[in-house]
Amino acid sequence: MRITILGGGGFLGRRLARRLAADGVLRTAGGERRIEALTLFDLAAPAPVEAPFPVRTLGGDVADPAALAAAIPPGTDVVFHLAAVVSAAAEADYDLGLHVNLQGTLAVVQACRALPAPPRVVFTSSVASFDGGQEARLPDDARQLPTNSYGAQKAMGELLLHDATRRGLLDAVSIRLPTVIVRPGRPNKAASSFVSAILREPLLGLPAECPVGEAFALWVCSPRAAVEWFLHAAGMDTALLGADRGVNPPGRSATVAKLLEALADVAGPEARALVRHVPDPAVAAIVGEWPAAFTATRARKLGFAEQEPLDEVVRAFVDEDLAATRAERGL
Repeated sequence: MRITILGGGGFLGRRLARRLAADGVLRTAGGERRIEALTLFDLAAPAPVEAPFPVRTLGGDVADPAALAAAIPPGTDVVFHLAAVVSAAAEADYDLGLHVNLQGTLAVVQACRALPAPPRVVFTSSVASFDGGQEARLPDDARQLPTNSYGAQKAMGELLLHDATRRGLLDAVSIRLPTVIVRPGRPNKAASSFVSAILREPLLGLPAECPVGEAFALWVCSPRAAVEWFLHAAGMDTALLGADRGVNPPGRSATVAKLLEALADVAGPEARALVRHVPDPAVAAIVGEWPAAFTATRARKLGFAEQEPLDEVVRAFVDEDLAATRAERGL
């Protein structure tokens, strides 16, 4: 089995690559299949990972057909399409968001179209492709009505992949990711970046600002759960999906207060005290339109794993990412 990760330099792409390297196989509906080669692609060539199989690292523009042809060569069985411009950045720079999030996904379709056999494509869509706000608990058949350019571009990407699947050009599963916490490293340009920051920064001994009130709720998941969902989507029997290739995975609805409670449970009240409320209307306007909860009934029936409790999410960051984040940031 030959696998490509687009966005292989990002934190989820790196985590997924390490997991594939550790497993050496991909579990599919037909049994385990040995991984023969892995390609990591990003804007700049990602650092390689140690693996019992060859690993290529490539840099380039995800919307460049030549770059995509190199990243998705003949013989590719699975493509994880994680490459994206995140929410606030796509809202601030409309042309960049269209280029990466829409034209990039179209380039993925064209690269897969050129292959002799259609690959499985696992696409990271987003809860930002829905509206509903704080009172919402969306069912699986909820209509996507994005209120931001990032969400609209993700929804358009889903439709492209849906139609390409219908035509037999590829075999897509679109995972509508919740806000992923706790992200290691530094804050990024996502509107939801503060959700990781109010946990990560205090664990580093640093102050953090929260742009929304403690009653504000978000649909969240851990990096560990996200990787499990990717792997399940890559190996599942997609006949079970029928025509609908979009999946709302079983994340967890959590208020800011509950997140801070989990922080205090793990790191003590002194960590919680490092977070202060500093309103940011621009951020609140974006994340305030996202639904706070999903039923995720279909995903559970399809075998997508449950999200672990919030205190376990915080402890996992401490165990797996805190030391590396501290070193990266020179703390």
